[in-house]
Amino acid sequence: MAKKKPKYFLHISLAVLATSILSGVASAIFLHGLYFVTNLRTDNAWLVLLLPLGGLLIGYTYYRYGDRSVKGNDLVISEYLKPTKALPLRMAPLVLLGTWITHLFGGSAGREGTAVQMGSVIADRFAKWGIDRRLLLLMGTAGGFASVFGTPWAGFIFAFEVVRPDSLRLNRIVPVLVTAVLSDQVALLLDVHHTDYRIAVVPALTFSKVAWTILVGILCGFVAILFSEGNRFFKSSFARLIAYPPLRPVVGGIIFAAIFFFFHTERYAGLGIPVIQEAFEEPVPWYDFLMKTLLTTFTLGAGFKGGEVTPLFFVGATFGNALHYLIPLPMMLLAGVGFVSVFSGATNTPIACTVMGLELFGPTAGVYYFVGCMMAYVFSGQKGIYAAQPHLYLKIPWHKFF
Repeated sequence: MAKKKPKYFLHISLAVLATSILSGVASAIFLHGLYFVTNLRTDNAWLVLLLPLGGLLIGYTYYRYGDRSVKGNDLVISEYLKPTKALPLRMAPLVLLGTWITHLFGGSAGREGTAVQMGSVIADRFAKWGIDRRLLLLMGTAGGFASVFGTPWAGFIFAFEVVRPDSLRLNRIVPVLVTAVLSDQVALLLDVHHTDYRIAVVPALTFSKVAWTILVGILCGFVAILFSEGNRFFKSSFARLIAYPPLRPVVGGIIFAAIFFFFHTERYAGLGIPVIQEAFEEPVPWYDFLMKTLLTTFTLGAGFKGGEVTPLFFVGATFGNALHYLIPLPMMLLAGVGFVSVFSGATNTPIACTVMGLELFGPTAGVYYFVGCMMAYVFSGQKGIYAAQPHLYLKIPWHKFF
């Protein structure tokens, strides 16, 4: 056994280094491509007319070649909880191309799911060295998340928290943390630029302000329920109404394109980062969060690819912005608390979301982030956006009452 330890340590070290480099490179390629197709679509609105064609390409490719890859992040979580079979290598290029196509033609989606799946597929290749697959999947998740958002500490915690809160083990901490930090650094070296957010006005902590933040967190929990249930509703509706899977994104693309041109919903296409930034600077339409929720859950439910997290940032920031008419806290702070709290409620990761708030906005309002994220988590029900997540504690079981 003693002779095996140096070899095992060497294998883990090499796996951490390789996963970090490859995840960072994959995220950089993905993000540079995403910026390119987003700018191309922004300058050529007519491309949205081709969304049904893009949907057919995605739908048929996944139907013909996707196999288990169609499960996305839920497959990563399932394999962590009950390891059975290596993640298919095809999962990485399929989700990469599928996300680019979705954004090129104006679908409302995110990017986190793509990075996490690519990172997990990369890390899972090293299981042949005898390394615990659970550790490898944690490393891949952390590396993908950290490099796509520029938040290594949040990526580190998210990897553990999203699969199950008790997954933290002493021997897993260093490999997962190092992977998160190095993946982020590799992406930065490859000229990846992350959005800069600032919360300039943070009021002093008082009992009344904390009480208002508790209310904001509770409301964000309800918004997270709306997003999660919308996701499930559209997925089940498309599956029930359209038996042939490749046709689901085609029909969804036709409907989305019609809505885009008839109702001028270009504000809600793609990631929506300009609107997120706007929510920190000036009042935005109160219904922005509802429209983004509707169009994102519709896009993903129809079978297009991407992630939910950046749209959740959009939903949370614009919802928080809208609350400034009713709640006596600075608009900028409300947008920031909403940004992380809706994400917390939908993904059941309150600690990671609190840390993300610290990394993105600075530590000054840390207590506000923590209170908002915890309340959103408690009040968002058992079912988040990841169906494979295990039963969670300290949450109000709304499903028993409705």
